Amino acid sequence: MRSSPLVLVVDDDPDILDAICDILEGERYRVARARNGLEALDRVGEELPAVILLDLMMPVMDGLAFATAFRKQPLARSVPIVVISADGNPQRAAALGAAGFLAKPFDIDALLSRVSDVAGASPSPA
Repeated sequence: MRSSPLVLVVDDDPDILDAICDILEGERYRVARARNGLEALDRVGEELPAVILLDLMMPVMDGLAFATAFRKQPLARSVPIVVISADGNPQRAAALGAAGFLAKPFDIDALLSRVSDVAGASPSPA
């Protein structure tokens, strides 16, 4: 049996971070968490995720700075990034080469659909 795709969720709001992770884990995805871009860089060093769900506005290192640093790594270019942000500006997501944009508050079905589309594999069966 193949392992579930790893989804890295990067958001500084603990309630949103927990909610997204709980939703994904409920769908049998493996999930890694980061509260800012610096933590996210550490996580991708441990295991390259199948997809990254990225908030843009965070302390320490924001989403744009993370994406810029992450994309400098050769293997990182193949990892899709989906921006989840309250700023309501999909052009910022497009500027960093994101595979998608979801505005906060997001629709759960839209989140799951986008992750499924870009993760490249299905989660493990129950």
